[in-house]
Amino acid sequence: MKGKKVLVRVDFNVPLKDGVITNDNRISAALPTIKYIIEQGGRAILFSHLGRVKEEADKAGKSLAPVAADLAAKLGQDVIFPGATRGAELEAAIEALEDGQVLLVENTRFEDVDGKKESKNDPELGKYWASLGDGIFVNDAFGTAHRAHASNVGISANVEKAVAGFLLENEIAYIQEAVETPERPFVAILGGSKVSDKIGVIENLLEKADKVLIGGGMTYTFYKAQGIEIGNSLVEEDKLDVAKELLEKSNGKLILPVDSKEANAFAGYDVVRDTEGEAVSEGFLGLDIG
Repeated sequence: MKGKKVLVRVDFNVPLKDGVITNDNRISAALPTIKYIIEQGGRAILFSHLGRVKEEADKAGKSLAPVAADLAAKLGQDVIFPGATRGAELEAAIEALEDGQVLLVENTRFEDVDGKKESKNDPELGKYWASLGDGIFVNDAFGTAHRAHASNVGISANVEKAVAGFLLENEIAYIQEAVETPERPFVAILGGSKVSDKIGVIENLLEKADKVLIGGGMTYTFYKAQGIEIGNSLVEEDKLDVAKELLEKSNGKLILPVDSKEANAFAGYDVVRDTEGEAVSEGFLGLDIG
C-alpha cells in the first residue's frame, strides 16, 4: 500500500447547524480505516456525500469543508480539501499527495446537479473517480452500501481491488451474528423514509424476528395502505400494494407506531405536536414516531 493512492468511500453525512457539526460520530467511526491506510504509507483519497443536492441552490451549506477541518483535528494532521469533485485543481492536489497524507473530495452529490450523475451511477463519473487512484478502492460506508452510486459501485467496477473497510466489516459481522444467532425475544427496529429500500430486509427479518417495529417516514406508506389518514406525509404511492402484502403476511409481527410527531412543515415549521392515535391531521405531515 505504501506510495499508493487509495480511494475510500466513507460516510461523512453528518448533521450541520450554521456550518457547525453537531454530531461527529460518523467521522470518528471512519478513523480506523483511514489511520491504517496512512500508517501503511498509503495516500488516502476520501469520498462522501452530505445531504441531498438536486439543484445549484442546494449546495449552500452542504460543503464538506467543516468535515475536513474536524477530520484534520482528529487525525492530528492536515486534510487536503480542494473543494472540487473533478477538474484540474483536484487532479493536481492528488498528484501532489505524499505518503501518509489525506485528501477529501468535495460532496459527491454536487454531481447530482447535472443529471444526478452520482446518484444514478453515471458510468463516466465512476470511471473518472476510479482514475484518480492506483487501482485500490475501500468501501467503508455501511450507511450507503445498499445504494448503486458512482462513488461506490461506479468506482469499484473500474479498479483492480475493491475491499471492505474496518467499519463496514464490523457492521456486517455484527448484523450476521445478531440475525443468525439471536437471543429471544428478537425484536428488529427499522427506520428510513422508503419502503422500497427495505422490502428485502423486512421480508428477511419477518422470517427470523419475533417482532419487526417500523418507524421513520416509511410508516406513512404502511398507514395509507391500511386506509389511515396521513395528511401531507411522505408516501410511496407505487409501494402501497407491497406494504399491504407485507402487513398481511407478517401475521402480526410487523408493528407500526401508535402515534406520530406531526408538523405543519418539514423544515421551518411553527407547529409540532403528537397525533391523537395513528391518523395525521389534514395539512400536517408525520415526521416520525410520537
